[in-house]
Amino acid sequence: MSIRYVFLLVIILVFGACSSTKDAYSNSSKSIIKINNVVDFALKHEGVRYRYGGTTDKGMDCSGLVSTSFKEANIILPRSSRDMAKAGVEVALLDVKKGDLVFFAARNRKKIVDHVGLVISNKDGDIKFIHSSTQRGVIISSISENYWQRTYVKAVTFF
Repeated sequence: MSIRYVFLLVIILVFGACSSTKDAYSNSSKSIIKINNVVDFALKHEGVRYRYGGTTDKGMDCSGLVSTSFKEANIILPRSSRDMAKAGVEVALLDVKKGDLVFFAARNRKKIVDHVGLVISNKDGDIKFIHSSTQRGVIISSISENYWQRTYVKAVTFF
């Protein structure tokens, strides 16, 4: 049984099936609003310099950017990129959507996660994500760049 299937089953059992189309629409709308809040908060930090352990406008690291962005939507994530990668539901890279997380092994060849980005768009496989790089601070990058293709490890969703 896949992790995604188990996750969906748990959600259905815990929250119950929607009783009407209106209920289903409102739940979907709430998720879209949360996703937009997370991404909008992250985008407001574009240009902030890199700071190891940082979570403010004075400086942010990659997991600080992601965790504070999710916190704006009242979603508490683990603080480290490695722990974030263990949470959520894994999704195929081509299936990522706005609000999902992409993980990389940027500083090692053993595919041990040490970097995270927040997907801001996926248009026909052209995946853009926001993250904090040590050299350039909070920036938007494309998964199609050779570096990110080479260091990509996995993607997860929390929505």
